Amino acid sequence: MAQGEPTIVRGATSSTEGCRVDIAVILDCYTVEPSGLGVPPYLSAYVRQAWSALSRNPGSEVHYLTIDDVRWELNGGEPLAAPPQSDPLTYSATSNRGNAIKLLQEASKVVIVAGDAVPSVHLHAHNGSIDEIVRILAGVRGRRVLLGPMANHVLANTATYAGLFDALHTHTITSRNIVLGSRAGADYAQLRSDRDSFTDLIGQLGWQPVGEIELYRGCTRRRYCSFCNEPVKSSAVVFRDLDDVLEEIRQLYAAGVRHFRLGQQTCFFSAWNRDIATIERLLAGIRETCPDIAVLHIDNADPLAVASPAGARIAALVGAYCTEGNCAPMGMESFDPTVIERNALTCTPQILRRAIDNINAVGNQRGPAGLPALLPGINLIYGLPGETHRTHLANLRGLDDLLAAGVMCHRTNVRQARAYPGTPLATMAAPAPPPSQEHFASWKADIDGVWDQPMKQRVYPVGLRLRGLHSFFVTSRGTWFRRLGSYPIQVVERDTVIPHYTPADLTVTEHAARFIYGVRDAG
Repeated sequence: MAQGEPTIVRGATSSTEGCRVDIAVILDCYTVEPSGLGVPPYLSAYVRQAWSALSRNPGSEVHYLTIDDVRWELNGGEPLAAPPQSDPLTYSATSNRGNAIKLLQEASKVVIVAGDAVPSVHLHAHNGSIDEIVRILAGVRGRRVLLGPMANHVLANTATYAGLFDALHTHTITSRNIVLGSRAGADYAQLRSDRDSFTDLIGQLGWQPVGEIELYRGCTRRRYCSFCNEPVKSSAVVFRDLDDVLEEIRQLYAAGVRHFRLGQQTCFFSAWNRDIATIERLLAGIRETCPDIAVLHIDNADPLAVASPAGARIAALVGAYCTEGNCAPMGMESFDPTVIERNALTCTPQILRRAIDNINAVGNQRGPAGLPALLPGINLIYGLPGETHRTHLANLRGLDDLLAAGVMCHRTNVRQARAYPGTPLATMAAPAPPPSQEHFASWKADIDGVWDQPMKQRVYPVGLRLRGLHSFFVTSRGTWFRRLGSYPIQVVERDTVIPHYTPADLTVTEHAARFIYGVRDAG
């Protein structure tokens, strides 16, 4: 809270002190960014910062809600999909379900954590849209604070959303500026001073969370890709103090978190300017202070960094200290030389191959659960300036060359370009829509069939036994199983309805492009 700000007294009476307490609410509408996930089971840095900032008020009682909680209550306490199929709109429940609307009405402050204005759609989650948030805020009497990427959308459309929020925070939130708003990332020392305990926050979740951990802000490349919003978020590269990172992980571990992902930065391999010794101290320190950790994974890897001699040594450290099933997604973006040049892309097919080889050299061995220790991922983007029909052919040829070379790859992410405000792409007006605007669905299907499904057959051959999975969703296909971590492989057991969180080992039977089929072990 801002210094000198009066406490707004609303909400329940404290049974221990016999006085009114100040109720504050975090409404998580989820965030999905190139450098950070905040969709359950991932617990974003945004949520934790809001929790820490609100908890600094000695008289506060902080409650965590999801957009799924509110949807469930607005639908009369029922899912929006007919059982036994799972409902992605109400899936992520907290302990406050059934009391969500009342808490929102009684709260003196509501911090909404939200991502893009266009909701991301996942198998078991839909991000809250701006329209949903507008409807929910109609019943909120306290101060309304927006935190996350959606704040940029609101700032760009002030005529539409004027008066909807009392404060906007685009990147971070602290106890000093909750009701003031902020347009830049707070000093890491201030964020550290706000943190105390996450025990009560974790206790309100209805799932085992994956703690998303940030190591630094900004991009270490000298030449920025046309579409990247990281330099817009932080024009300078700012690394966190190693002890600060380890302290936050210890606090989450003390609260019961056993799954971690070092994922909220542009490139894990570039942390502390590829300082191998510091990266080893980080990984070794996590292992030493969190002895019962279940998952330690990374995310986001610049292929230039991975292809370097230092990258090969860092890959070996990741393979040694992290848990199996790990993924290092790398932004190839396009195999088309014209697109590479027009968009200041710095990766070439040759660099990508060296990076993949460095990871495959240390990550192909399988762990006790049957998963490779560390595999690369590949990111491709359609719709960038310079794209023609030849772009798709270049991508297919590039992927086919990798397949013929015998490499192993965890997953491929194919998406369409989005022009974030402030990026070079936002100023690069195209004379006509790119061909992928019409052909994206069929082009993505080509990649699924030519590359992704054959790669699944290579990495997860028929007969492979995958251990330690749990059921998490039911669709018309059957029950979906997974482990927690970075882009875990999803295994479907056909025509079954298994309760959520049922542990199981499955044997691979078939392959689809984006998932695989399996059967549970008998007995």
